[in-house]
Amino acid sequence: MRTYVLTVFDKSGEKLLDESFEATSNDEAKKIGQAKLDEEGYSEHTHRCVSPDAKLILFHR
Repeated sequence: MRTYVLTVFDKSGEKLLDESFEATSNDEAKKIGQAKLDEEGYSEHTHRCVSPDAKLILFHR
């Protein structure tokens, strides 16, 4: 398992969510990250999800 980090920002740049989670692959992490965004209602906020090697998996501006 690898640890990924999901971060959500509001328009002023303040962090609304900064959460880590584990996944077996980048594809699985993308699905988990998107599900967390949907659950919390943050899909349309600026967000990013990065892999342990700093690869950008999800991004919305």
